[in-house]
Amino acid sequence: MILVLGATGGTGLEVVKQAISRQWKVRALVRSPDRLASFERDIEIQQGDLTSQTDLATALQGIDAVVSAFGPRNPVPHHEEDLLSRFSVALISAMGKTQVKRAVLESTSFLFKDAVLPPAHLFGRMFFANRVRDSIAMEDSFRSSSTDWTFIRPTRLTDGPKTAKYRKAVGRLPHFAFRISRADVADAMLTALSDPSALRVAIGVTS
Repeated sequence: MILVLGATGGTGLEVVKQAISRQWKVRALVRSPDRLASFERDIEIQQGDLTSQTDLATALQGIDAVVSAFGPRNPVPHHEEDLLSRFSVALISAMGKTQVKRAVLESTSFLFKDAVLPPAHLFGRMFFANRVRDSIAMEDSFRSSSTDWTFIRPTRLTDGPKTAKYRKAVGRLPHFAFRISRADVADAMLTALSDPSALRVAIGVTS
């Protein structure tokens, strides 16, 4: 069974839909369960705070892996500028207490410092500095933990359909990477769960 975090967001909803289509058992921890009412016959839904170690530990009982599309709204409100940092600390602690090791997390292509076409890191620092800073803090927390993490770093997200024809690269952003559908990001995240080569690496994905 997987635990989906950020399940009511654009990418998270795609993760839930595609996991169901793969006939996986799914549990979602959300603040507003009514937003997943259409899935209540197909998945387990728990209500809670994703920055609460207690709520996360409860949701992690009996879970094999975590898939997280959790993140701040855009533009980022002032009170959410450290949201990913607080979330990562709580999740890592909860995973340790429940002995869940595997996690695939959505991050951002802004963290690829050597990207040139496009200059993702430069663009992120210029226009989304708070998001870059918070994403770095989240990743650093996982890197220093004992969890088996994977970071999926997509380019600009769209609401297009799943194509399964996206490009990906370990440790870098593919050239001419400008956009990718949330549906394809979800596919990349679920695929990474069972890929041994995806352990403890950052993967750039784009259409």
